[in-house]
Amino acid sequence: MTAILIENLTKRYGAKTAVNGVSLRIAPGEVFGFLGPNGAGKTTTIRVVMGLLRASAGSARVLGRECWRDSARIKRDVGYLPGDLRLWGWMTGRSAARIVGLARGVDLAPAASALGERFDLDMGVRVRAMSRGMRQKLGLILALAHDPRVLILDEPTASLDPIVQETLALLLRERASAGTAVFFSSHTLGEVERLCDRVAIVRDGKIVADETIAALRTRAHRVVTLFLTDTDAADRFEAPAGLLRVERREGSRLWCELLASGVELMRWAGARDDLADIEVSAPDLELLFQGFYRADNAGEGAP
Repeated sequence: MTAILIENLTKRYGAKTAVNGVSLRIAPGEVFGFLGPNGAGKTTTIRVVMGLLRASAGSARVLGRECWRDSARIKRDVGYLPGDLRLWGWMTGRSAARIVGLARGVDLAPAASALGERFDLDMGVRVRAMSRGMRQKLGLILALAHDPRVLILDEPTASLDPIVQETLALLLRERASAGTAVFFSSHTLGEVERLCDRVAIVRDGKIVADETIAALRTRAHRVVTLFLTDTDAADRFEAPAGLLRVERREGSRLWCELLASGVELMRWAGARDDLADIEVSAPDLELLFQGFYRADNAGEGAP
C-alpha cells in the first residue's frame, strides 16, 4: 500500500493559490523530504494531508484513507509534528503523553519515557518552563511514541541543537527501516541531503522537482574558485557564456558555478594569462536548489 498519495492537489484561499496541482507518492519505509523556502506551500500541503484543511481540488490519501473524510482516523494513526507546535503551559512531558495516549487509546508512558531519555528531555518539567528546543523535543516524542506507520513532520529540526538533530536523524532511519513512511518539510537542504531517499522541491505551490538525492547529485554543478592575478583583472573579468556563472567576488577571487564539463574549463583556463590559480569542488546541491528559484526570477527553465 502507498503510505501517502497526493494527486493534483490544489488549495486556494480566495484569489490566492497556495498549492497548485501537487502530486506525490510516498512508499512505506521511505524518508521523503519536502523542500522549499517559507511560503512555498509546504505547510498548506501538510495541513491538507492531515485533514486540517479541505482541498479546493484534487485528492490526498494516507494509508488508503481520504484525508478530509477520514481525518479523525488519520489524526489518530499518524505521527504528526506541526510547524507551530502549541502545548498547554501546565502540562509536563508525562501528562502530555498521558493525554495524547488517552486520545489514541494507547498507553504511551513507557515509549515516551524511553524517547525522553534518547532526546535527553526531563519529562517532569512543565511546558511553561521549557525552552523552545525542549518543547520541540516533546512534540517529537508525542509524534513518535505510538510507533505510527506514517510520520509527518513540519520543520522538525527547528530549535534543535546539532547533537539532537543527529539523534532525530538516527531515530527516523530506524523507523524507516521498520517500514514507517517519513514525510518531512524543510527549507534546509543539508538535512534533506543527509537524511532523505528522495526529495520534492516546491516553488510557488508547484512541484518543480521530484527525484532521488542520487539523481539530483548528477545534475548538480561544481563550484569553481578563480584566483585572478589582481583586482584589476577581477574587475575586467567576464564569465564565458555556457561555461561559468559568477556567484560572488572577494578582491581578486571569484566563486563561480561550472555550467559545462571540466575538460572545457581546463581548456579555457589554459588560455588565460590573468589566472593565477583555480580550484574545483565537488558537485554542490545547494547551488542546484538555489537555481530552481533563480530560474523563476529570470524567467528561465529550472536547472
